[in-house]
Amino acid sequence: MSSPSVTHSTFVIERNYPVAPERVFAAFADPAKKRRWFAASEGRDLVEFESDFQIGGSERSTYRMPANSPFPGAILKNRTTYLDIVANRRIVIGYTMAFGDTPFSASLATFELKPTAEGTTLVFTEQGAYFEGSDGAQIREAGWSGLLDRLAGALAESHVHAQ
Repeated sequence: MSSPSVTHSTFVIERNYPVAPERVFAAFADPAKKRRWFAASEGRDLVEFESDFQIGGSERSTYRMPANSPFPGAILKNRTTYLDIVANRRIVIGYTMAFGDTPFSASLATFELKPTAEGTTLVFTEQGAYFEGSDGAQIREAGWSGLLDRLAGALAESHVHAQ
């Protein structure tokens, strides 16, 4: 019998957005905005999304994986706790991911929003523990990279509507 394993990894992703930190922060703080860029995506069916954006608050996302995925019909759960929030500057979360009731990772993640002459630099840092059967750090980093690109699209879309 093999013993359980865990792989630890840290990665950093940086993005520049041509909007003020307040706009980027709002994309996290407003549950309807966050649902659009973070939770509702092609490639999986969103079953549940709830967000209580405050220190100590939680966020819950549940997805059913489609038939053409590597895990057809599997239930993927993301459970997040907001550990620290400084309006327009920082969001720190702890989150777990699981297939059904079997966790496959636990992470501490920080979003830093830094004002620039052109808008905002977002620095995302994840410190993760990835268990056997997990997606691993490289795939997780690619996932977050895609999500932060989706955020860019949502910010650009809302910028057009705001004018």
